[in-house]
Amino acid sequence: MDFLNDSSHWGTFLFFSALKVVMAFAVVMPMVAYSVMLERRLSAAIQDRIGPNRVGPFGLLQPLADGLKSFLKEDFTPSHVRKVYFIIAPAVSMIPAFLTIAVIPFGSVMGTQAMVIANLNVGILYTFSVVSLGVYGIVLAGWASNSKYPFLGGIRASAQMISYEIAMGMAAVPVFMLVGDLNLGKVIEYQANGAWLVFKQPIAFVIFLVAAFAETNRLPFDLPESETELVSGYNTEYSSMKFALFFMGEYAAMIAVSALMVTLFFGGWTLPFFGLNEAATSIAGGIAHILVFLGKVACFMVFFIWIRWMIPRFRYDQLMDLGWRRFLPLALANIIITAAILWMQHL
Repeated sequence: MDFLNDSSHWGTFLFFSALKVVMAFAVVMPMVAYSVMLERRLSAAIQDRIGPNRVGPFGLLQPLADGLKSFLKEDFTPSHVRKVYFIIAPAVSMIPAFLTIAVIPFGSVMGTQAMVIANLNVGILYTFSVVSLGVYGIVLAGWASNSKYPFLGGIRASAQMISYEIAMGMAAVPVFMLVGDLNLGKVIEYQANGAWLVFKQPIAFVIFLVAAFAETNRLPFDLPESETELVSGYNTEYSSMKFALFFMGEYAAMIAVSALMVTLFFGGWTLPFFGLNEAATSIAGGIAHILVFLGKVACFMVFFIWIRWMIPRFRYDQLMDLGWRRFLPLALANIIITAAILWMQHL
């Protein structure tokens, strides 16, 4: 009987886990597609242009047309590339973003199910270990292309990741010193019972935000791509769906880091003054929490896009200087100050 009960328990667990994976994938993929369209429309508005508005009503079917175009384009692989690595690099670049989303609580509960795919007690350690893998796809693409501009882009990506990964990790340390737990669900619970951590750790948030731009290779830190210097950087030799995978990976990574910032600093699915700080007791409440979380992520996506079209690219020496000589000491000082405050509170 114990065996039958265990089998039933694991069967239920696997079913709902698979269902949450499908739900997350079904939400993230359209968000990736329409983030591209949002960027095109927002950049057009900033530059006093119209933007895509022909395919479907208000241009809403443009992402479908772009996806179909990527599938139908000739998949050309240059003869001089290292073919095996050249082929797997786009997938290596895209997969880590989806793996990161697995541990982020995108809602409270719905029925008896927690709205997180994998509720890990070391969620933040898992997140940072997976996020850092994304750069390997770019470095691999730069090396496998066997061409000077992609190679320079790959080198830049690796140096950039080393510079800002440390600052990003150190920026998150004070958050977990306050919460006392590495579980991302506990971080949201802490904020639900008090203030959002962006108000308690503004310096950590600013460092994390800037590091997120560098980690996702977005302007003003898009040095690995840098069209004005390196043609198109690491993806110069790519075409068709391989190029589209790099493109999708960039926006999926933006969604992942936006979701992480919402979780760490903006209360996740909570919303004060609207009775949404407690775990849901109904299906409608569970859906409301998911919509609140997605709304916060959408705000960060708009901010990412707006920054790209408003701030010029940093020089490479400025990028390195900001990471090593500014953010690293500032993040370390923030940890020491937070530790000192917590120590004095417990005296």
